[in-house]
Amino acid sequence: MLDVGCGDGLVGRLILDRRPDLNIAGVDVLVRPAAQLVVTPFDGRRLPFPDGSWDTVLFCDVMHHTEDPVDMLREAVRVARDCIVIKDHVVRGLLARPTLRLMDFVGNAPHGVVLPYNFFTTQWHHAFVASGLKPVDMRTRIQLYPRWANVLFGRLLHLLRGATSFAGRSGDAAAAAW
Repeated sequence: MLDVGCGDGLVGRLILDRRPDLNIAGVDVLVRPAAQLVVTPFDGRRLPFPDGSWDTVLFCDVMHHTEDPVDMLREAVRVARDCIVIKDHVVRGLLARPTLRLMDFVGNAPHGVVLPYNFFTTQWHHAFVASGLKPVDMRTRIQLYPRWANVLFGRLLHLLRGATSFAGRSGDAAAAAW
């Protein structure tokens, strides 16, 4: 699995704790010295791997940091053999945008991460079609926080989506992985 925008590698490390049989590596534009995964630097545009070199590509809270999310999804399609998993945000509801900006600032500004606040509203469907992806599953009710914090930071602001490429794949491998 390739964890794109892995930051400190915590998400990959947590996955490995549950699935030590996996091989997970990260790429990021800012390689942190104490990362919990092997991290390859990249320019934020082109993944430094050959076509079809990873079974799964993971984006966890990364797409809203990209200059062009569709181009980044196309890169994921290029390097993924089976599926792409995206966990990101959706601007939905009253005060959604300021809440997401605050969450992004608190989590990323101390590390020097660029904060373009490029949050999607309804563009996810267009991005999937434009990048040649076929959605396999989507979840918007994700319990990430304690109950009291979900009232503030949950509120359907999160999106978890699995997808496979249209190009010659049935989606069975992605659905099984999901």
